[in-house]
Amino acid sequence: MKTLEDAPAAVAAENDCCVVAFVHIEPADAESGSSAETKLVKNAKWLARKWDVKRIILHSFTHLGENKAQPQQARELLQRSHTRLTDAGYEVTQTPYGYFLDLAIKAPGHPLARVYKQF
Repeated sequence: MKTLEDAPAAVAAENDCCVVAFVHIEPADAESGSSAETKLVKNAKWLARKWDVKRIILHSFTHLGENKAQPQQARELLQRSHTRLTDAGYEVTQTPYGYFLDLAIKAPGHPLARVYKQF
C-alpha cells in the first residue's frame, strides 16, 4: 500500500542470504553532523561480516515511530548509506520508500539472526 504520493512504483522482489536493516530515521538523525548514518553503515557491515554475506537490504521502518524525519531527509540518509555500503563492496538493495510492504521473512534461530541497535 502506497503511503506517499511521490513514491515510485514498487515491484516484488525476493532476497536470500542477506542482512536486512529495518531503519527508523528521526529528525535528529538527518541533521548535519549526526552519527546515525555512520552507525547504520558500521552495524550493517558488522552483521554482514558475522554472517559472511555480501548482500544488505535497507528497509525504512518509520511508520511505528513517534518522531519521524521528513521523507526527503530520510531518503537522502538511506541513499548515502546505500552508496557507502556499495563503495565498501556490498550488494545493497533498498525496499521502496513510502509503502507498507508485504514481507515474508525467514531467519535462523540464532542470537545474531535478530539484532536491535538504537542510536
